[in-house]
Amino acid sequence: MQTELSNQLGVEHAVFGFTPFPAVAAAISRAGGFGVLGAVRYTAPDDLKRDLDWIEAHVGGRPYGLDVVMPAKKVEGVTEADVEAMIPDTHRKFVEDTLAEYGVPEFPEGEASGWRITGWMEQVARTQLDVAFDYPIRLLANALGSPPADVVARAHERGVLVAALAGSARHARKHKAAGIDVVVAQGYEAGGHTGEIATMVLTPEVVDAVDPLPVLAAGGIGSGRQAAAALALGAQGVWLGSVWLTTTEADLTSPGLTRKLLAAGSGDTVRSRALTGKPARQLRTAWTDAWDDPEGPGALPMPLQGLLVADAVSRIQRYEVEPLLGTPVGQIVGRMTSERSVQAVFDDLTRGFEEAVDRVNRIAGRSGT
Repeated sequence: MQTELSNQLGVEHAVFGFTPFPAVAAAISRAGGFGVLGAVRYTAPDDLKRDLDWIEAHVGGRPYGLDVVMPAKKVEGVTEADVEAMIPDTHRKFVEDTLAEYGVPEFPEGEASGWRITGWMEQVARTQLDVAFDYPIRLLANALGSPPADVVARAHERGVLVAALAGSARHARKHKAAGIDVVVAQGYEAGGHTGEIATMVLTPEVVDAVDPLPVLAAGGIGSGRQAAAALALGAQGVWLGSVWLTTTEADLTSPGLTRKLLAAGSGDTVRSRALTGKPARQLRTAWTDAWDDPEGPGALPMPLQGLLVADAVSRIQRYEVEPLLGTPVGQIVGRMTSERSVQAVFDDLTRGFEEAVDRVNRIAGRSGT
């Protein structure tokens, strides 16, 4: 499963694996793919440094990358406290009333969640980059589109490729104009923040829009035959995120959440603003239903919603309150029916890819090789 881009990065398979878990990122790279560590949860630079040190020690010299979440436009002088002050009391009350309705316990006195969704605030992302550029990362991806121009230049000075996610051909053209090296065409089926165009339609549109830049296909991909289809559409690789959530190396910390993922079907996800304020595909739960209810106050814009619900989400996960328990995940969740190692996922991907290519060769009247 080799392409010009995978050869450029020195990886055996054109499989790019996004994950918040260092052990999964390292395992993806060791298996011959390209592990990409999500940085959004790292609000303390020392925590990111600790995990990048761990990856360096366990990646076996293979290449890997980092994914940040930062806006293209710079905003000066805005602190987390400033943003917190913008959250209406009515929304705070709605959170507490919903938690009380489902009997979600408070944290023990003196204990905080230790988890804040602030990584998409520019000043936080920049501290992440200050750490990351001290490591031999080969790719910097930005989930909110093109990063600021000075960040792109800083990456290029270090020989780091820059990737940006796009949900439409229009977005992809903007990335090309901004000097982005790789465009990730993320379809409607994907977990997390998505647009409204399906992967099968979006991928060739983006390929044509940014030619000759390499494109990675994302959204609803979790098998080798889907990877083969993505390459047939013109992509130079696939960007996978959801499939790693139920691998044995993943640290979801919640057995109940793993059970829900393994039991979910492809129709059990929803694009909701409940988690971050932007439409993000996730498991449908009583929590997403509450926020999407027209009788409720509705979600706040990013980043207010993420700050508002951070402690609540931590409490739900800590006490495994099943009706509210969820996570960002794509429609591929319907195929995630058992816990497997990252290597086992790769074995299935490569075997399925070879079978799909052989099948097409036979249809085309060529012998499989």
